[in-house]
Amino acid sequence: MAPPVTGFKLNENGIPDFEDLPLRKTDPQFSAWGLYGDKDELGTLNRLTDERVASAAKNEIKTGHRISLNWPLDAQPQQAFFARKVFHQELFQKPPRIVNDDIWTFNSQVSTQWDGLRHFAYQREALFYNGVTLEDIHGVDADGKKSTVNGIHVWSEHGIVGRGILLDYHTWRLSQPTPPPYDPFSTSSIPLSDLQACLAAQGTQVQFGDILFIRTGFTAACASTPAASLAALQAVNPPHLGGVGRSEPLLKWLWTNFSAVAGDQPSFESWPAPTSNPYALHEVLLAGWGCPIGELFDLERLAAHCKEVGRWSFFVASEPCNVPGGVASPPNVLAIF
Repeated sequence: MAPPVTGFKLNENGIPDFEDLPLRKTDPQFSAWGLYGDKDELGTLNRLTDERVASAAKNEIKTGHRISLNWPLDAQPQQAFFARKVFHQELFQKPPRIVNDDIWTFNSQVSTQWDGLRHFAYQREALFYNGVTLEDIHGVDADGKKSTVNGIHVWSEHGIVGRGILLDYHTWRLSQPTPPPYDPFSTSSIPLSDLQACLAAQGTQVQFGDILFIRTGFTAACASTPAASLAALQAVNPPHLGGVGRSEPLLKWLWTNFSAVAGDQPSFESWPAPTSNPYALHEVLLAGWGCPIGELFDLERLAAHCKEVGRWSFFVASEPCNVPGGVASPPNVLAIF
């Protein structure tokens, strides 16, 4: 983890105020390029200092109860949203010994995943985090070695580890006298006001550097939708998906508080982004801040346990796969109480 470089005005949490973004006025909208140096590849994960992780472990691990947040790799067995290649396992014996091996092939975003910094650029500027270009990512050096700049392997060294909070929007929404309209299979947007109301109802306090998880009810809806109907929804490209709405107040809230964000839906934000909107969250979070976006996290058992014990904070331990130059990765993630 790197400290901010000198020369920027920082607040009490050691980051610039949202109103001071972009840090360099010639950089893209809301970007924080250069905050940790021009070669930084950790982005907001720099907020997960050793001291902050140690404090989270001390305060959040009480019983040792562990919950996986990984959806099965084959949870979309026939076809997937965004036309991504589904998981395939080739199992084979190795005679004459009684031994088996297997080979897995899949798109790294077909199930629970962290989007890495090679995934989504500022679209108009065609620039990834810290100004990396498409040519930088696809380039090779004089010896034919592929570039690994902004690769997911950088995150595997320290992991995505710290205090997590669950915002159980799905349970909160259904508990309202008149539930706010929301359809996981349409372009429904969750406003910041609803997210904050959910947190208040849970009594959950946000701490700087938290890892945010939002349960929208997507994986539950998938489980209850007939296979033929789900297949028809998956065949639409681009898919229409509910998620977090886009607004400057929401961006300010995310920038001010979190080191990483995740949800149970395929696109974290509602999708597709309207053409009238000046930005997508993927642009600002990934390309602007270097903030991991988690998608398709299985939050069902986590939500049930949080409700049972009456607390929605926990310790998170996630290690992305060490794939040099990887775009995304399964999170290999546990919530620990």
